[in-house]
Amino acid sequence: MKDNNCIFCKIVSKEIPANIVYEDDKFLAFLDINPRSPGHTQVIPKDHYRWVWDIPNAGEYFEVAKKIALAQKKAFNTESVWSRINGEEIPHAHIWIFPADGTPGDKKDFAENLAKIKTALD
Repeated sequence: MKDNNCIFCKIVSKEIPANIVYEDDKFLAFLDINPRSPGHTQVIPKDHYRWVWDIPNAGEYFEVAKKIALAQKKAFNTESVWSRINGEEIPHAHIWIFPADGTPGDKKDFAENLAKIKTALD
């Protein structure tokens, strides 16, 4: 299920490039282009759902979000990783996962932040 006008669906189909942190057959996680802190990641379902609460396998979805959060804790040596479920700006279900404000590092150094999270996932 895809919405041809959805930017996140275009990221899933690789029409738009993204710094992909994690991918499996149902979910995709990528660095936010306007990060709140180093490693700010969007976790989305590959299928287009408008709201997080519409996803039939929400438990699996939150397990992926947890995996990313734990990797961020390790990657950025922080105890505090925050999450937000919004949905107003992009009409595709998404969860923000990001280290707390004040986490050391350059939030716009996408290559370094991507490498840190991917290493922590291994």
